[in-house]
Amino acid sequence: MKIKELLSPEKGNEYFMLGNEAAVRGVLECGLSLAATYPGTPSSEIGDILYKIAKSANVYFEFSSNEKVAVEVAAAAASTGLRTFSFMKHVGVNVASDSLMSSAYIGVEGSFLLLIADDPSTFSSQNEQDTRHFARQANIPLFEPSNPQEIKDYIHYAYDISDEYDLPVIIRTTTRVSHMRGVVTTDEYTKNTINAGEFKNERLHVPVPEAARVMHKNLVEKINVLREVSNGSPLNKIIDNGADIGIITSGGAYNYVIDVVNQNNLKVNILKIGFSHPYPEELVKQFLENNREVLVVEEVDPINEIETLAIVGKYNLQTKVHGKRDGTLSEIFEYNPNIVFDALRKLLNFEDNRPTPNEKSSIQLPSRPATLCAGCPHRAAYYSARQAINSLNLDVESIHPSDIGCYTLGIAPPYNMANYLMSMGASVGTSCGFSKSTENQPIISFIGDSTFFHAGIPPLINALHNKNKFTLVILDNRITAMTGGQTNPGIPVDGMGQEAPAISIEKIVRAIGVEFVEEINPLNVNKMIEVYKEALKYEGVSVIISKYPCNLINKDDIRSRKYRVDVNQDKCIHCRKCISQLACPSINLVDEKITIDQSCIKCGVCIDVCPVDAIYRKE
Repeated sequence: MKIKELLSPEKGNEYFMLGNEAAVRGVLECGLSLAATYPGTPSSEIGDILYKIAKSANVYFEFSSNEKVAVEVAAAAASTGLRTFSFMKHVGVNVASDSLMSSAYIGVEGSFLLLIADDPSTFSSQNEQDTRHFARQANIPLFEPSNPQEIKDYIHYAYDISDEYDLPVIIRTTTRVSHMRGVVTTDEYTKNTINAGEFKNERLHVPVPEAARVMHKNLVEKINVLREVSNGSPLNKIIDNGADIGIITSGGAYNYVIDVVNQNNLKVNILKIGFSHPYPEELVKQFLENNREVLVVEEVDPINEIETLAIVGKYNLQTKVHGKRDGTLSEIFEYNPNIVFDALRKLLNFEDNRPTPNEKSSIQLPSRPATLCAGCPHRAAYYSARQAINSLNLDVESIHPSDIGCYTLGIAPPYNMANYLMSMGASVGTSCGFSKSTENQPIISFIGDSTFFHAGIPPLINALHNKNKFTLVILDNRITAMTGGQTNPGIPVDGMGQEAPAISIEKIVRAIGVEFVEEINPLNVNKMIEVYKEALKYEGVSVIISKYPCNLINKDDIRSRKYRVDVNQDKCIHCRKCISQLACPSINLVDEKITIDQSCIKCGVCIDVCPVDAIYRKE
């Protein structure tokens, strides 16, 4: 949607919004003063929009170095009386959890909202963890909207709860809810005028053991009060169709439920839970008493189901509860209308009137796995690493811990440069583990520039202090590329779009004490190969900084290249090294001839790779 629509002051306007756009509109309507994040899909668009509008909306916004810092920035600002906002993808909460747990004890003077975007089916993540567990563990109120309108409206409700109970509040979305579009009716928006709060020592903000015990007691008392609030909350609603079979659902799963029920004219009662922690025990108990059987539909873990079963046991109810635990629904992956249809059909035994799908075509479509872009500097870094490893003629496998970013695609052949991955920054820590537990297996690990700032520095300190031996390649493409091109501490621009100090990766590495440090343009593959060879010989921790901008931010330079790259067919010996070892998607085999298509950005790496100079610049 247009920025001017997002900032429209009028109440009652209707706009077609992405779920993440609705989140931005919601926090603006509520008088947001400060927001902080580390980018991560499926929440990334929120940050992209705030980056564009922060100045005009008079809101402070930053891309923090990681999610823990983002939560700390927002929580501290909320303790000065401001309305603050942090947001992140589900695995980011793992990083933030240490501070998040304490934030509930400490509380806020203003209001603090944390939006967490889960990723059922792991569309862009390394796991599909259910972050609703964090709300229960930390005793933080949790809301689950189902569509863009609800995202905006729940944000209003969340800030009211945060204000009244001096607690942070979590809103949990999922990939489908964050990325679905729908009509959103706006409330009034007034440009923020509060630029600074005031921190007061009227109560203790330091959870030393004696104080923490009191804080925990107060927190439990607040949650018990909020349980009653949840029972009467307008976010929890019953659709009573006079049936004796019911469905309890929440979040994006509600959309599949209501579609199946309406399209098939099913007579079932529905309890939609929007305020899911504290769980509305009394409301759920009443619903169970009025239904003979209940199906709990929720994505990922059976959290609502377990709470529901506990209520059945506590009050000795006779209602049968179906869901993940009895195998009616899957405990993994996101749902869809067909999955919900099949589950409901087991309970209601209605006729399957779905159209019969056409017979599948016998045509086998070619596989199109994800790949690095044409001209990506990471490809050159991987090609050079593979050539250096091959030159050693080893009789053991090399080890390549990787990290979270575009460069994870190094897992694919012909590079095979990712064979162990855990989490952000783990490439360095796991290299330490491999260094201490293997012999004669060369270790080259890879981490991106943004990921290095995020979580790569402490394990590098550990590596040097504990005398490890491996080569760390920091792939500095001058951008946080995978999530859409956001800034990071290595870029001279901050989250407000203003000039900021760029933090030098090389200076950090040298300050830690690493002696073997080489910063190099990876497109110079011949030199890169030699640097790899030297690094592999080094007895200790060696660091190569592979520095060249991502094509997304290098468009002017690419356009300035007036030549094109072509193949001299008379010189070509058809060794196919450019295809089998470099694997650039711009290079193709057509009628048994090597050709270069229009996706080529003229990086020139293939020119160096060709052993007979058949690939050349054509002016």
